Amino acid sequence: MRSEQTMLDLILDTARGDDRIRAAIMNGSRTNPNAPRDPFQDFDIVYLVTDVAPFRHNLAWIGRFGELMILQMPDEMGNPPPLHEHRFCYLMQFTDGNRIDLSVVEAAVLPELPRDSLSVLLLDKDGIVPPFPPPHEGDYLPEPPTMKAFADCCNEFWWVCPYVAKGLWRGELTYARHMLDEAVRAELMQMLGWHVGAQTGFSRSPGKLGKYLQRYLAPELWDLLRATYTDAEHTWDALFAMGELFRSAARGVADHFGFDYPPGNDERVTAHLRHVQSLPRDAQEIY
Repeated sequence: MRSEQTMLDLILDTARGDDRIRAAIMNGSRTNPNAPRDPFQDFDIVYLVTDVAPFRHNLAWIGRFGELMILQMPDEMGNPPPLHEHRFCYLMQFTDGNRIDLSVVEAAVLPELPRDSLSVLLLDKDGIVPPFPPPHEGDYLPEPPTMKAFADCCNEFWWVCPYVAKGLWRGELTYARHMLDEAVRAELMQMLGWHVGAQTGFSRSPGKLGKYLQRYLAPELWDLLRATYTDAEHTWDALFAMGELFRSAARGVADHFGFDYPPGNDERVTAHLRHVQSLPRDAQEIY
């Protein structure tokens, strides 16, 4: 596997040697001082260029970066594909394990590009890129909830739990797992983000899809979160673990901000879930 320095040299030498490339920026986890370092980290690179057209669909041009395992060009996907006149993206996974996510963007649209707090300027031939501050997680930190956002999250969590129970009683495993792993988990992860924020003064990120949650959750809460990731035969257990974890995190967030946690919804829905779990499969009525 090529080293990080070898890859960075390749990325920079390519930019320096091509007059069409005027600047290079790196963002993502490799610029994050709080991200753990490992060989799976991508190289998230933006090349600012004079014109995107010569780079678009140019598979010969990207051959310099290494032997590809698989390539994705998201701007070519979809029917019809999205129209992005001023940029083109190559997602390149190489056979040696390295990966480069390379966006080629016309320099003329630089003022329209959002500034990413996890960015480092690698090269600027013309002085066209305003200086970046030292990279930080500011754009990725959870924001404190409003009272309404907290109430909505609690309501949605307990509202969608019965969908899982209904699917399990019917034997509709794919439906039940989708509702559990998408709808219910989305609200759980939102609440856990607020929980981490309350514990850290909203100065730390739980990471994309909660990948850093183990750093910030108490061991008993982490064990509960792990218990939500079960095989198909233990979906009921996962659902009840989600409820217990959500309840604990939400009560803590409510205490921290002076919000009201809705115990009635929690108690009534949890009792309903237990009832449906024990309901005979040939039942003609729920109650």
